[in-house]
Amino acid sequence: MGAPTSIAVKVCGVTNPIQATEIAQTGVNAIGVIGVSSSKRFVIEKVRREIFSAVKKNNPQVQRVWVIANLEDSSICKSLQGEGTPSVIQLHGDETPKECKRLREKFPKVEWWKALKIKSQKDLALAETYSKNVDAVLLDAWDPIQLGGTGKRLPLEWLKQNQIPLPWWLAGGISAEFIPELLAEVRPSGIDASSRLESSTGKKDLGKVKDLLAAVRGLEKDLTF
Repeated sequence: MGAPTSIAVKVCGVTNPIQATEIAQTGVNAIGVIGVSSSKRFVIEKVRREIFSAVKKNNPQVQRVWVIANLEDSSICKSLQGEGTPSVIQLHGDETPKECKRLREKFPKVEWWKALKIKSQKDLALAETYSKNVDAVLLDAWDPIQLGGTGKRLPLEWLKQNQIPLPWWLAGGISAEFIPELLAEVRPSGIDASSRLESSTGKKDLGKVKDLLAAVRGLEKDLTF
C-alpha cells in the first residue's frame, strides 16, 4: 500500500462469500477473513477460499486479507496455492521484525501487514521497528484475551503525537459515528472495521458498511494528505 491519496476502508471478520461480494461492491478497499482458530469469526479453509475467489472474480481491485497468528510456513505456502488465495497476509501473533522480514522475502507475491496491540502510548514506537520489514502496520487496542475485534478504541491523542514511519491502519471501534472525531485528529492510511458493523458475530450490517464509507468519503475531500 503506497502513499495514500485517500483513506482506505477495510471490513474485517467476513464469514461468507455472498456477504463478501455484497461488501466488496460497496466500494471498500479490502476485506479481511480470520484464520485464527480461537476467534469467534474464524473461517475454515474451504470457506475462506470461496470468499477470496468470489471477491477476486467480482471485485479484483479489493484486497483479500487473511488474518493469521504464528502460523507455520507450510500452512502459509498452502494458502498461496490454488484458487481463493489472499493478496495480503496480516500477522496478529508474536512475529518479530526479523520474522516478518523472513516471511516477506520467502513469500514476495503478497503484501505483509503487521498488527500491533497497543497498550500504552510508548508501544507506538514498535511501528518503527517494523518499518523496513512489512508493507504496513495495523494499530489496535490491547486486550488480554482477544487478538482483535474487541471494539475498543485507541486514544486519539496518542496517535496525534506520533509519526508512524510507514503506511498504517487504525482498528478498534471503527464506525460511521466515530469518523468525524477520528479524521479531525489523525490521518491513517486506512481504517479497519469489524465488530461495530455487525448485526451478529461474523455477520455484517450492509447499511452500517455503507454508512461508514459515506462518512469517510464525505469528509476526506476536505483533508490534506
